[in-house]
Amino acid sequence: METILHEAGHAFHAIAARDEDLLPYRNSPPIEFCEVASMSMELLGNEFIEEFYTAPDAQRARRTHLEGIVGILAWIATVDAFQHWIYTHPGHSRTERAAAWLGLMDRFGGDVDWSGHAEARANLWHRQLHIFLHPFYYIEYGIAQLGALQVWANSKRDKMKALNDYKRSLALGGSRPLPELFNAAGCRFEFNGDTIRPLVELLRRELAKLA
Repeated sequence: METILHEAGHAFHAIAARDEDLLPYRNSPPIEFCEVASMSMELLGNEFIEEFYTAPDAQRARRTHLEGIVGILAWIATVDAFQHWIYTHPGHSRTERAAAWLGLMDRFGGDVDWSGHAEARANLWHRQLHIFLHPFYYIEYGIAQLGALQVWANSKRDKMKALNDYKRSLALGGSRPLPELFNAAGCRFEFNGDTIRPLVELLRRELAKLA
């Protein structure tokens, strides 16, 4: 269901922008905002998954989803920082690369116990294809997740306004720069503590309800 909701967000984005006069704008929203469309749909749609799941399975799915958001933000930071290290340290050795990766793992995910799996931890970056194929492309997902969390937070305060803002922002397609698209969706295009802290507190409260 999470995947269906995610892809539905992309589909609704395309439908919402179909009346944009300039054809290129219909199909060229910034990737960061394309993922706001899909990730917001995951969070908004999760309220209704009892249509498909039993009540216990719905609770499990919601908890898994929210836990995944917390985890992915740390992973995105790790991958992005690692890419910057790679390209600012040409000629580095395999040992230096592993040390840099492990340092970032400690920084962003040091609370996970990897006892007995040191080799796997040192090579965990191999799982992320963006490092190999798309240099500096991955932080976009973190930017989008923060936007989606804001749409979700807005819906907790005023569901109808949040949905209308969300739909209006999708209808803009690629006709506005990224900060303006965020603003149209009722979100702040900022990455400071004032923006992120309330979102993390919301995740904590919602996870506590699902414990």
